[in-house]
Amino acid sequence: MHEETVQLLKERIRGQLELDSSLTDGELTAKIERVVFGWCAEHPLPAGEKIQLVRRLFHAFRGLDLIQPLMDDPTVTEIMINGHEELFVERGGQLMRLPFGFESRERLEDLIQSVVAGVNRVVNESSPIVDARLKDGSRVHIVLPPIALKGPTMTIRKFPDKPLLMQDLIKLEVLPDEAAALLEKLVRAKYNIFISGGTGSGKTTLLNALSQFIPDDERIVTIEDAAELQIVSVPNLVTMETRNANTEGKGAISMRELIRASLRMRPNRIIVGEVRGGEAIDMLQAMNTGHDGSLSTGHSNSARDMIARLETMALSGAELPVAVIRQQIASAIDIIVHVARLRDRSRRVTEICEVTGVVNGEVTLQSLYRFEEEGERDGRFGGLKRAGNELQRAWKLRMAGISDVWGGKGA
Repeated sequence: MHEETVQLLKERIRGQLELDSSLTDGELTAKIERVVFGWCAEHPLPAGEKIQLVRRLFHAFRGLDLIQPLMDDPTVTEIMINGHEELFVERGGQLMRLPFGFESRERLEDLIQSVVAGVNRVVNESSPIVDARLKDGSRVHIVLPPIALKGPTMTIRKFPDKPLLMQDLIKLEVLPDEAAALLEKLVRAKYNIFISGGTGSGKTTLLNALSQFIPDDERIVTIEDAAELQIVSVPNLVTMETRNANTEGKGAISMRELIRASLRMRPNRIIVGEVRGGEAIDMLQAMNTGHDGSLSTGHSNSARDMIARLETMALSGAELPVAVIRQQIASAIDIIVHVARLRDRSRRVTEICEVTGVVNGEVTLQSLYRFEEEGERDGRFGGLKRAGNELQRAWKLRMAGISDVWGGKGA
């Protein structure tokens, strides 16, 4: 299907829509079919291509234009638009450029405005950066000129219709079943767990998988910049997301405000989708005030690096001595799970660490599981291995009635 054909028919349909702009989806589809079949009388196409052309034109007016087929393609995990003429996708961990683009910068800008309007957000020259989400839960990040020099930029992170369960991650070799069994016990026993990793490493996917182990008689509050968590196993669930300021610079609701508000909702656990700044101190204080079993994620290169980043973020949110911040981290966080994308393009858990306390003014960690490289097998190399250290904070497991830390499945 040639893009020139799509643009030609789109202009014909647009001219007719100017006379009747109140069409239902069914009426619009019928009008598109008439135009396509009329054109095909002189330019014959196979039946399959006619159907694709009708769908493509419908999406141009009511869907996400030329990226709608990409949204419908389950093999595409990320869509990157670097201006109206430059589109990339990620399939199977591999980036590739698409041979087509938007008809104009204005069409891409119209699409962006329809996306942000659908979630009650605003993006313009005075507020050129925004996070949003689509109806299917996909995460959208938008940057407009003059910040984006090549034109409007939009990045869409897609998520599966059904969240991956821990058994799915085991099959994908993200982690071995014995490590998954340990994490299940830790979640059930209300250990505070922090997931660290780089962009696109699978932090949210692992967080969703861990949430399936939360007992269904608990009350959970989730807090995110743009809602993307897919927690389906807990009926008593409150989901909240931040809000940007309006065009007058008012009405913003920050993550710090939401964390404080959540404490008045009687949650058993608080799940913060991603910690990026001063809200880290509020999250640590919530974990330290009776909300055991809380979960969160953050960007870092390693578990040790995550501790340093948490210190920096907490210091930006409160004027406290470094020693106090480190003590807060050591008493609030029990376990750090680090995930990474490896050179074989796989996403793997590379370390599970226990936070053991503060020694000589430094937060101390010990590895429970560590990724070890081995000879390549089926395109993969290495795996997660027991580090040989015993869990020091085992009292939470005993309080939960779990005596066998390393063997079998959790209770």
